[in-house]
Amino acid sequence: MPILMNEFDGLPFTEAVAARTADVFDRVKDVILEVEWPLVAPEIDAIRRLKRERNAIVLAHNYQTPDIFHGVADIVGDSLALARRAAETEADVIVQAGVHFMAETAKLVNPDKTVLLPDLQAGCSLAASITGADVRLLREAYPGVPIVTYVNTSAEVKAEADICCTSGNAVRIVESLDAPRVIVLPDEYLANYIAGQTDVEIIGWHGRCEVHERFAGEEIDAFREGYDGLTVIAHPECPPDVLDAADFVGSTAQMIDYVASKRPGRVLLMTECSMSDNVAVEVPDTEFVRPCNLCPHMKRITLPKIRRALESLSPEVMVDDAIASKARESVERMLAVA
Repeated sequence: MPILMNEFDGLPFTEAVAARTADVFDRVKDVILEVEWPLVAPEIDAIRRLKRERNAIVLAHNYQTPDIFHGVADIVGDSLALARRAAETEADVIVQAGVHFMAETAKLVNPDKTVLLPDLQAGCSLAASITGADVRLLREAYPGVPIVTYVNTSAEVKAEADICCTSGNAVRIVESLDAPRVIVLPDEYLANYIAGQTDVEIIGWHGRCEVHERFAGEEIDAFREGYDGLTVIAHPECPPDVLDAADFVGSTAQMIDYVASKRPGRVLLMTECSMSDNVAVEVPDTEFVRPCNLCPHMKRITLPKIRRALESLSPEVMVDDAIASKARESVERMLAVA
């Protein structure tokens, strides 16, 4: 995936910088164009230095571009992995290479640490689809029914829920409540998927991921016609016809594990495009067919913005104390189960 060159400040690319970043180039040379490396390497070098100076770490979601994911990230993974590992860090500063709700979650489990989000406009269509007031109305409409909220929500929404979940642990979280009916918010397709995996009655919401909802089952049919021996792996945020046509359905972490263990010769990941680039570095013998739906919010995070955030220690993400205490309980309950 080409780097957005206009994002870069033109830091000097010297022989010393090339030597200090050679380990990264060896890993990413098949997914980052050689012509881009003189722009990328100085940023990686500067961020590495700043991390040492600030006692900082970078958390990167699987949807970040390879220059970030393989170049400067200290912890990578899906939302659950990032939440779990963030709670264990001894760093003073956490840079979230992801979106706003992820930075809020990192702050919830690290209230005394500085949490930075390089671009505060990095949002999420799911998080924007529901508010705390919506959750309170649902509680009134369904008294006594436990509420599970996806981590892809604001701290305000987490504070109104009973427990959080991710796509990887959602079924386990729902069944841990030992209730006949459970409200699952806000992703409509994830709720449908969970309903098909459990006997618990699932009450959903109408939120959707703007990346995954664009996929269609007929796309898979077309790809299978064009590529022999294609293994299709889909994220549960995709529409039902996509999940029905896929060979495997799972969270981003489960998708990665599947490819790493099964080693399919040719694979189609029905999820955000950058993940194929990141997994391809680890599994070079697998051919990745890329439908390439991009998350515009994830792509707001760039190497120069990470560097500037570490230089200025801003923008900092804060969560109101009254909201944070309740939201933290929802996240901690999830981590205790998962």
